[in-house]
Amino acid sequence: MSVKDQIRILCATLNISRAELAKRMDMKPQSLNDKLTRNTLTPDDLKAIANVLECEYVGAFVLKDGQRIEY
Repeated sequence: MSVKDQIRILCATLNISRAELAKRMDMKPQSLNDKLTRNTLTPDDLKAIANVLECEYVGAFVLKDGQRIEY
């Protein structure tokens, strides 16, 4: 699943529009849409989205031995 799809589902689950998400992030809706379309959201962007939506973003590599390398 793409990040764009994850954000779309997240917004639908929380009953907010992507325009509202952009507003909460102090971004123009077109700027957020461009990042989603171009798939250029950084881990920091994803953490910022989680922060404004009061949820948690977890990005990590999990090795076979269970060790987690998180950003």
